[in-house]
Amino acid sequence: MAGLEPKSTLASPGESVIVVIDANRNKVMVDALAWAIRNIVQPRDTVVVLGLLSEVWKKNACIPLFSGTCKLRLFLFSCFVKWACIEAVWVRLEFSGQGELSPKEFEEELERKREEYQSAIQPFYRQCKKNGVKLEAKLAVGYDPKTITVENAHKFNPRWIILDSHLKRDKVYIYGHVTCNVAVMKEKGVATLMPSRGLASERFSVDRQDNDTEKGADIEQEECHDLAQDSIWVLPTLSSPRSPCWYPLSWRSGFPKVFSFDELEVMTNGFSKEHLLIADGDKIVYDGICQETPVIIKKFSAEDDQAIALLKILSRVRHRNIFNLVGYCSTHDSLALLFDYPCSGALKMYLRSDESAKNLSWKARWYIALDIGAAIRYLHEECIDGPIVDVIVDSWNIVICHGSSSLLNISHTAKWLKHDSFYDELSQDKCQDTESEKRLSADVSAYGVLLIELITGKSEPTYEERTEGHPSLVDWALPLLENGSLDQVMDPRLARSNDSAMIDNMVRAALLCLKRDSGHKSVISKALAVLRGEEFAVTIKP
Repeated sequence: MAGLEPKSTLASPGESVIVVIDANRNKVMVDALAWAIRNIVQPRDTVVVLGLLSEVWKKNACIPLFSGTCKLRLFLFSCFVKWACIEAVWVRLEFSGQGELSPKEFEEELERKREEYQSAIQPFYRQCKKNGVKLEAKLAVGYDPKTITVENAHKFNPRWIILDSHLKRDKVYIYGHVTCNVAVMKEKGVATLMPSRGLASERFSVDRQDNDTEKGADIEQEECHDLAQDSIWVLPTLSSPRSPCWYPLSWRSGFPKVFSFDELEVMTNGFSKEHLLIADGDKIVYDGICQETPVIIKKFSAEDDQAIALLKILSRVRHRNIFNLVGYCSTHDSLALLFDYPCSGALKMYLRSDESAKNLSWKARWYIALDIGAAIRYLHEECIDGPIVDVIVDSWNIVICHGSSSLLNISHTAKWLKHDSFYDELSQDKCQDTESEKRLSADVSAYGVLLIELITGKSEPTYEERTEGHPSLVDWALPLLENGSLDQVMDPRLARSNDSAMIDNMVRAALLCLKRDSGHKSVISKALAVLRGEEFAVTIKP
C-alpha cells in the first residue's frame, strides 16, 4: 500500500507547523516536537509549540506576566494577556477560569510550570535556529484543548498539526475543524497521520473517475502501514476512495448494526463534554470513535416519532452518495442514530471560501452534481419500498467526503411517499397532478437550485439570511442563463478552461429542473441524462 513519503508531500518552505503538547503531566514530554522537527519541519518554517495546562484552576482569573521576574496578579471576571520573552523563547501565558489556589500559591505553581516548560523547549530552540527554523512557544492555561488548538490553527494556517499522544481524544474534533494535515503521536517516534482534506480536494478535482453506476465497493481489512524507519503510521490519503482505513463504516459489511448503550459510552468516553458537539433543546449530538473511525451520534427521546420514522427510512436506504446510517441504539428512554463523521465539511463552506472554491474545479463540481443526482434518482426511482421525498437538496446538506464522494444528507425531513394514503389509492397514470407529483418535482427543482449554486459559486441564502428587496439566487441567475449570458453567472474564481461541455450540461440540466411551464413534469432521470450530455432537452442561447 502506497504511503506518504516524509519530506516530499509535507510542509513547503516558509509555512507553519503547530505542535500541541499536554503540559499537565509532571514532566513535559516533547516527543511530538522531536518527531515534527525530524519528519515535518523544513528550513524557513515556523514551529508553534502550544503547551496546554487545562486541568487545573477552574475559576475565572487572568494573569498579566511581565518580562524579567514573573509577577502575577489575580483578577476576577476580566481578561489580560501579555507576551514575555524568556531566553529568546516566546511564551504566551493565557488563563481563563478562577483558581482554587491563593494568588501566591498560584504564582508559585505557574512559575514552576513555566520554567519546566521552558527547560523542555529550550534545546529545540537552539536546534531550530541552527536549521533556519523559527520557534515560537506558547503556554495556554485553563483553555479547552481542542478549542484553543483550532483557534491557533485558524490564526497560523499551518500545513501540519502534531498532537501529543495524550491529546488523541480530541483528534476527531480538531481534524473536523481544520483543513491541514493532522498527526497524532502513537508512541515515541511513531505517529498516525490524518491527511489534509485540501490534498483530497486537489486529487478529487483531476483524478476522479465516473462510477455513477457503481452501487458499492469491495471492503478490505482495515490496516495501517509502517513507513520510513518506523517513524510514521499512515492512515491512507483521503484521495483514494478504496483506502481501507478511510472507508466509512456505513460502507462496510455488517453495517448498519444495532449498538448497545455501553458501546456508545465507550465511543464517547461516557458522553463526556469533550465529545459534545451540539446541545440545543432536544437536539444532542456527540462525536466519537468506532473501530478507529470517527462517527457522529445523534440522541433523541425514545418517544420522538420523527426520529423513529427516520430510522425506518435510513435502515432501508443504502447508496454510495447518501449519508447512510452506521447504526442505532434504542433504550427505554432514548434513541441514538450513528452516522459517519463528515470530516470534509459541507459544500456550502467550500463555496463560501475563495481558497476552497478555487480548488473545486468545474470537473469536480460536475461530479458533485452527478453524485447528488444519482442519490435523488435512487430515492425517487430505485428504493425497493417506494419513493422517498421531501429531502433537503442544498449546499448545507451536501457533504464532501473521503476525497472522492459527495453525499446527500437526508437525515432531516425525508419521508416515504407510500405512507400517504392517496399514493396507495391512485395509479401511476392518475398521479401526475396529485400532491405526490408535486413533492417529487419539488426535490427535482431543489436539485436545479443546487446546480445554480455550483455554476455561480454562490449559495442560496437560508430564510434567516435573506434580506428584503434582494432577489433570490434563482431569480437572479435563471433569466441570465435563459438568455445565454453564462459569463455573467459563472463563478469568477474559476477559469472556463477545457470544461465547457460540463458547464453547458450543468446549465441545461438546471434549466430543465427549474422550467416553470405548467405542463412540465420534472423527472430526475431526464435531468441526469442532460447532465451527462446524453440528450439536450434545453437549448442554450449563444
